[in-house]
Amino acid sequence: MATVLLRNAPFTAPIHSSLTSTSHIFLHFPHTSFPKFTISCSSSRRNRPEYIPNHIPDPSYVRIFDTTLRDGEQSPGASMTAKEKLDIARQLTKLGVDIIEAGFPAASPADFDAVAMIAKEVGNAVNEDGYVPVICGLSRCSEKDIQRAWDAVKYAKRPRIHTFIATSSIHMEYKLRKTKEQVIEIARNMVKFARSLGCEDVEFSPEDAGRSEREFLYQILGEVIKAGATTLNIPDTVGINMPSEFGKLIADIKANTPGIENVIISTHCQNDLGLSTANTLEGARAGARQLEVTVNGIGERAGNASLEEVVMALKCGSHVFGNIYTGINSKHIYLTSRMVEEYSGLQLQPHKALVGLNAFAHESGIHQDGMLKHKGTYEIISPEDIGLERPEDQAGIVLGKLSGRHALRKRLEELGYELKEDDVEGLFQRFKAVAEKKKRVTDADLRALVSDEISQAESIWKLGDLQVACGTLGLSTATVKLIGIDNREHLACSVGTGPVDSAYKAIDLIVKEPVELLEYSMNAVTEGIDAIATTRVVIRGVHSHVSTNVLTGEAYHRTFSGIGSGMDVVVSSVKAYIAALNKMLGFKETSSS
Repeated sequence: MATVLLRNAPFTAPIHSSLTSTSHIFLHFPHTSFPKFTISCSSSRRNRPEYIPNHIPDPSYVRIFDTTLRDGEQSPGASMTAKEKLDIARQLTKLGVDIIEAGFPAASPADFDAVAMIAKEVGNAVNEDGYVPVICGLSRCSEKDIQRAWDAVKYAKRPRIHTFIATSSIHMEYKLRKTKEQVIEIARNMVKFARSLGCEDVEFSPEDAGRSEREFLYQILGEVIKAGATTLNIPDTVGINMPSEFGKLIADIKANTPGIENVIISTHCQNDLGLSTANTLEGARAGARQLEVTVNGIGERAGNASLEEVVMALKCGSHVFGNIYTGINSKHIYLTSRMVEEYSGLQLQPHKALVGLNAFAHESGIHQDGMLKHKGTYEIISPEDIGLERPEDQAGIVLGKLSGRHALRKRLEELGYELKEDDVEGLFQRFKAVAEKKKRVTDADLRALVSDEISQAESIWKLGDLQVACGTLGLSTATVKLIGIDNREHLACSVGTGPVDSAYKAIDLIVKEPVELLEYSMNAVTEGIDAIATTRVVIRGVHSHVSTNVLTGEAYHRTFSGIGSGMDVVVSSVKAYIAALNKMLGFKETSSS
């Protein structure tokens, strides 16, 4: 029997047993003969079972494997600095993900250093209930790659190597140019090699499993199990599978692979046809107990299964999925989503499920009428469940020009930010400057200020002063003063087709690093003429920064994004351009060292 909360009438009734552990049913009896009820997705969190690489003590528990920092960063323009990756890894720990795939250590020295830093800092931060995330590094099936991955993740309390090789006919014939027997031999030997290094947690992926022959899959998976693999990840690499098809693939592997009872089955679904979340859920229903996802669904091509969608679907649909559950603290979903959006530079579409700007907005008159009478009429979950507060729910302190440091720090903590004293002091000065021009500083304003003030790449160049002149009487002119890493001031003037163009050209005269501006966009984070504007730019170096995709072997020009915020749109634009330049120059220095 489920817990039933009654209003206005005594009532007892049997409720389906699948609702007992995770759901609450609210019944309401106005003066009518038929009861009205809604099912709430809210539920209490259950204890996370002990971590054993190849076994989950509770068969209802599903591990969440986040690959935002690896697959997510492969999105064009999504390059992140080591500091940004570390910040996201810390936030993923607050969210409660079980495994963080921190990167591809063999890809570059910068990738290796970022993974090693996350392994040392985040991979050893054990909380009071014993939780610490597994830190994973991806590698191809080669000794060099696997050794590099182990050298980066071995500092973590729970390190994992994730190695892969393609198994579909098209990949083996045209990409690998190898036979089935050769692929099996490579996979078996490389899993053995990973275990020989002292790594007790090895994940194996048959790339393009969704298009691979079933019998060959059973064979190669059985061999890597015997070689010591603890998790088998089944990827729909090109996003071609239908949900029922992918669910059957997982079920067939579970039924026909020798030794499968000794490992965890995982899913990794791409979103080329918009089915990644549906496929992931079908995989879980068929028996997969690790789900690979990214925050906001970012990733290669059309992206990956979205962490927030998968987690909340499992939570709301627990009666469909047999009461399986995760260790995710959904209260941190919204802040994590915003952090990834800001750091990656990949802006969310307004109607993105759960975390988009319009996800909890109601404009239709019929919907508004229903919401005013009862929020459950048009909201299946409360925005507070994912850490998003409505303006009317923000009781207490209103921040303005008379607010002090303590009030600012308290509100930042309520929003989920943990900042050092020096960071709070710098942010406070920006906050006071904004508060002098606005009557009330909103949470959206604070998030924009944190992004602009704290979450930036290491400064090689800083904006000193900016003066522009523009209008209909002649060319726009800009004078820019930048401060270099040696604290020397550099001044330049330029003309252009507008204030932003002239300012960017003046910056180019100082930095002397030719770039192409690929994208420029601006958003007002709040309403009103006094809103803070957030600008995003994406640039590409003209003469350098050619990288190689370690998965495909193809060369590509690396792009860099930057974000800037301010009440002056030209200043905001200049800050974004400088942030992108700092990322690019920082990457150049790391690559050459």
